Amino acid sequence: MDDLITRLKALSSAEDFLHFFGVPFEERVVQVNRLHILKRFYQYLHRADDLAGLDDIEMFRRYRGFLVQAVQDFTISNAQREKVFKVFQDAQGQQQVPLSKLRASLADRRAA
Repeated sequence: MDDLITRLKALSSAEDFLHFFGVPFEERVVQVNRLHILKRFYQYLHRADDLAGLDDIEMFRRYRGFLVQAVQDFTISNAQREKVFKVFQDAQGQQQVPLSKLRASLADRRAA
């Protein structure tokens, strides 16, 4: 398992992971959702409680399955619906700013 983990640490992009695991993907989907896919992959890994003690081959298979599922999530859905990142979890992706805060900010800018 250490060999697999070492090899994974050298990967940096979603495309690197997809190529390493041999996962077919639509370039358009990955270009738009690369961070979401990697975050979902990470979430799947951390939810799995039965990975300890697996050999490299079985670990590779399990990781690949999680990555396939992460890509599939964003192939059939989108970032707003999947809500992987906090910005989409809070208030349906909309941030509320009170008018008083905007006025105060404007006053500060005029004073500067």
